[in-house]
Amino acid sequence: MTLDLTAELSATRLLAVIRGTDTAAAIAAGTALLTEGVTIVEVALTTPDALSAIEALRQAAPPGCLVGAGTVLTSADVADVAAAGAQFVVTPAVVDSVAEAARRGLPVAAGALTPTEAYTAVRLGASAVKLFPASVGGPAYLKAVRDPFPDIPFVAVGGVGLAEVPAYLAAGAVAVGVGGPLVGDAASGGDLDALRARAREYVAVARGEVAA
Repeated sequence: MTLDLTAELSATRLLAVIRGTDTAAAIAAGTALLTEGVTIVEVALTTPDALSAIEALRQAAPPGCLVGAGTVLTSADVADVAAAGAQFVVTPAVVDSVAEAARRGLPVAAGALTPTEAYTAVRLGASAVKLFPASVGGPAYLKAVRDPFPDIPFVAVGGVGLAEVPAYLAAGAVAVGVGGPLVGDAASGGDLDALRARAREYVAVARGEVAA
């Protein structure tokens, strides 16, 4: 059964981006996120030994949670992350990996900033478009790009602080993707208790349970 990434993102409204400088810390950060209600996490391939981190998090993930790979650029990267057990792929741009992931049946959220890039990403088989960096134009830009493409699922990523989450969702994003503002330095050995607290806040705001 093929994973419906858009449906999963629409249900949880939150994607956590793990990008660190230490493999063990990245695994610990991912585990903390998964135990605090973040159900979709992405490990960036710029993290040392990211493939091992993906494998470890797949094993640790509670039922219903998803672990994917980010900063996936090439066809070779797609092969590597698929072998490591990644359940979805995220890219920073419209790159070779988009078509290759689609060919393999691996859902991909392709990075794009302009309308042309967004349309091209979908034509290549992207399941969703990661509007990146979203902070360049904010929620108003997301709405403007989305208006001519109402059927494209957009995920706002890049500089999305807790206070901005509701505005991006109101502008039509199916979810927000958050790295630094959520993970902080936890994936490089930082405070896991602080990460857990931020995770609970983001989950609650993304679900609309509390105001930002």
